[in-house]
Amino acid sequence: MTSTSSPALEARGLVKEFRGPGGAVRAVDGLDLVIRTGEVVAFLGPNGAGKTTTIDMMLGLAEPTSGIVRVFGKEPAGAVADGQVAAVLQTGGLLRDLTVRETVELTAALFGRTRPARPFLERAGIAELAGRRVGKLSGGQQQRLRFAMALVAEPDLLLLDEPTTGMDVAGRREFWGAIRNDAAAGRTVVFATHYLDEASTYADRLVLVSHGRIVADGAAAEVMALASTDNLEDAFVALTTDERAAR
Repeated sequence: MTSTSSPALEARGLVKEFRGPGGAVRAVDGLDLVIRTGEVVAFLGPNGAGKTTTIDMMLGLAEPTSGIVRVFGKEPAGAVADGQVAAVLQTGGLLRDLTVRETVELTAALFGRTRPARPFLERAGIAELAGRRVGKLSGGQQQRLRFAMALVAEPDLLLLDEPTTGMDVAGRREFWGAIRNDAAAGRTVVFATHYLDEASTYADRLVLVSHGRIVADGAAAEVMALASTDNLEDAFVALTTDERAAR
C-alpha cells in the first residue's frame, strides 16, 4: 500500500443537486466525512439517502454542486488515474463474450501492465472460473469478477456500492471473507450496503446517511447507543426516519 499522511478520503460541505421537474433536488446536503487509511467503513442509509451519489463523487464520476472531496489529498480523478482508488459497482464494466481470465488480463493492459490473471482471481475466489465466459456467470460471480478487476491496480482505497446484491448467504460470506483478507494488508475499504448484518460483521465503523446528511458515525455499539437501543435494525430505523434527520 502507498504511504501517505493524508486521509484516505475527505469530504467537506459536500452538496450535489439535480434538476427535476419541480426544481432542484438535493441528493447530498452538506456532507462532512473523513476516513483514515486502513479503515473498513460501511455506508448505510435507505433508498434515496444519497449513498450512491456520494460514491460517484468520490470516484470523480459526478461533480459536486459545492464543497470538496479529496482522495489521498487529490482530486478523485487524479487518484483514480494514479491507480490509488478502484471500485466494485453494481452493474456494468463487463463484456459478456470474454472469458473471466481475458477480462482481468484486459483490465491489466488498460493500466499498462502485463500481469497474470490467476493471483487476482484467487484473491476474489473465482480461479476455477478462469475459462468461463462472462455471460455464463451468475450475478454473484460477476461481482467477484469486478472485485478481481478492481484489485489489478492494487488500489489503496476500494469503494464498493451494494457489492453483494443478488448473492445468496454463502456467496455473501465468501465474498466478504475475500474482502477482509485483502483489507488485512492495509487497504482502506468503503462499502454501501442494505444488509445490516454485513455492516456490523465486517465494518470497523458505520456511517448512517439520511436525506443526504450523516446522522450517525461510529462503531455499531456507538450507533445503537445513540438511538438508545441494543438492536442495530431498530437504531437504523430510528436514526434514518427521525424528523431531525429529515430537516
